[in-house]
Amino acid sequence: MGKVAAKIKVMPDSPEIDLDALQERLESALPEGAKINGVEREDVAFGLIALYPTVIVPDGSGGTETVEENFADVEGVESVGVENVGRI
Repeated sequence: MGKVAAKIKVMPDSPEIDLDALQERLESALPEGAKINGVEREDVAFGLIALYPTVIVPDGSGGTETVEENFADVEGVESVGVENVGRI
């Protein structure tokens, strides 16, 4: 079984949120077998900064679905969306 790399856009619910703490909560929310391989930050608007973690997951049933659901449940997250996916 191979692995998949997914770049996921995570929008915080407020511009005042501590992005380092949010990033730690995202890492803690990863399902077993998944890991974050780098995080980019991008200014969106009005001081809001989106996080773009690249998540490596096993290429099995469900793909990134569990990661997306777990990220959406993290405190301080407004929305989660997959930007791109590729096999590695």
